[in-house]
Amino acid sequence: MNIAFIPARCNSKSIPFKNIKPFCNKPLIYWNLIALEESSMIDQIVVATDCNSIKQVVEDFGFSKVRVFERSEVNAKDESSTESVILEFLDAEDFKDKDLFILVQATSPLTQTKDFENALVQMVNDEADSLLSCVRVKRFIWDDDNMPINYDYRRRPRRQDFRGILVENGAFYINTVANIVSFKNRLSGKISTYEMEEYKYVEIDEEDDWIVAEQLMRRYNLAKEDIKEIKVFLSDV
Repeated sequence: MNIAFIPARCNSKSIPFKNIKPFCNKPLIYWNLIALEESSMIDQIVVATDCNSIKQVVEDFGFSKVRVFERSEVNAKDESSTESVILEFLDAEDFKDKDLFILVQATSPLTQTKDFENALVQMVNDEADSLLSCVRVKRFIWDDDNMPINYDYRRRPRRQDFRGILVENGAFYINTVANIVSFKNRLSGKISTYEMEEYKYVEIDEEDDWIVAEQLMRRYNLAKEDIKEIKVFLSDV
């Protein structure tokens, strides 16, 4: 069984109720839910929340695979780790050790069905224990000691010749139920990295991220959906 899990707390310091704030005319959390719902490889989708408003919005979507898990107050605080609510959920359920657990972040709405499916296939092909999503960033990175991390400044490469560096984009993580319970971590063992398109680097944490993400969503993910076949064109000049 493949279980997708989306944590969605009530409070957010930077953007109040961001998980259900309208994003491209839908509540933010909708975009990951619909991408997962439309995948034949996802068996169950769980939204873990402490918020009645989020619960109501999620249930109103009417998705067949989606259910709400009411997380405890102690695991919904600002200082609570994501792992704490994952472990709370797994402790309350009865999954098999080999079941795959996909942690999905609602703050990465650009993730598509193909990403989840391709990542699941890659994990099997790589014979990995766990997997995380990344984006290849072609930026020259320096450390606090004023030393370059990923290139030689004396032989600066052209961008087209520069491989760049993989950076976590926080979209999703995959591991087995047994590994998460044992290591109490979303990642463990042999880790594989699933590379997503560069525009999917954005993760919504601040108001500016929201503006950028909406523009990227409309340009890349929604562009094809917005195009309709033209039957008649009328112009009055």
